[in-house]
Amino acid sequence: MHAIGPLEIVTAVSLLTLALVVWNALVWPRARPNGPRSDATISLLIPARNEAANIRACLAAASAQGPTVHEILVYDDHSEDDTAAMVTDAARHDPRIRLIAPTPLPDGWKGKPFACACLADAARCEWFLFIDADARLAPDCAAALVRAAEDHRSTLVSFWPGIVTGSPIERLLMPMLHMVVFTLYPASIAFRSGLPSLGLAHGACMLFEASAYRRLGGHATVRAELFEDTAIAREWRRMGERSLCFDGQDVISVRMYRSLAELWTGFRKNFYPAFRTEIGFWLFLLFHAAIFLLPYGWLVAAAMGRLSGAAPWIAAASPVAMRLVQCWRFRYPAWSAPLHPVAEAFLIALGLSSWWGIRSGRGVEWKGRRYGVR
Repeated sequence: MHAIGPLEIVTAVSLLTLALVVWNALVWPRARPNGPRSDATISLLIPARNEAANIRACLAAASAQGPTVHEILVYDDHSEDDTAAMVTDAARHDPRIRLIAPTPLPDGWKGKPFACACLADAARCEWFLFIDADARLAPDCAAALVRAAEDHRSTLVSFWPGIVTGSPIERLLMPMLHMVVFTLYPASIAFRSGLPSLGLAHGACMLFEASAYRRLGGHATVRAELFEDTAIAREWRRMGERSLCFDGQDVISVRMYRSLAELWTGFRKNFYPAFRTEIGFWLFLLFHAAIFLLPYGWLVAAAMGRLSGAAPWIAAASPVAMRLVQCWRFRYPAWSAPLHPVAEAFLIALGLSSWWGIRSGRGVEWKGRRYGVR
């Protein structure tokens, strides 16, 4: 009898992971911009630090929301560019827009959680809809987002945005965000389970019931987190509340990064801090190296006649198939899928760099702030 070796194990795990990817693509609930609408009042809240390149378009999309959005508040997080002036100018055309002046960042807080907390302190409506400055809401969709939360009896709902890509490097590497999340995350089970570990959110679009936000402590519960979005979704579940994450690509879009340098810096700040334990981080890298990268070494060996059978080909084809499924669901170009080994190697290098930046005490930098420095 042929012994089961690493190749067979990796092939089996790859096929099981492919099945999960297909299942997520088919059943993950999607938010619709023209769905049923709520009459509840909404505060649209935007933390902004050095967002002069984005804030005008973001506010234009915010102003296109319906009358249930009673106020649009922007927290100027000590910007060093023209962000504040642009918000003030936009407020002349839409009286709902108001600029919130910055206050010093307290000890123990990261920048974005504090900005969000300041916005919530100033907000007065029944629901708080936080969006990033580089995000673009679909016209008149905010009331539909609240109705989705009400229908699912959830006091925290995140809407995973459609990722806009421009350059070839974005189209190659940005799909790895979905590869990281939706090859392991059982989206349909998360809708039925209250397990804290299944809490998931994307900070570009998060909706809170205001009364629950105040009662539970809001962003103060994740004040020290760089990876604050999923952290607060998990904290919500730990405190007995219901948090959900929808596919929101039809209601909000975001172009997260525009260059290789921005992409590297942006994901580097979150990669290692996203893991609660050291062993979790290393198991994740081991899984990606073994399941999504190692098979291409076996594929080369098979092409050279050093390995026989179908297993090397199946193991190497499975990650490409996963990428193709996600390209279909999340509207990425299909040509990026065969180049998966390049993107996977980049991901592992990024993770190691993030780990070294934090563990060495040198820290990671984002928008002029350095975190994790000893």
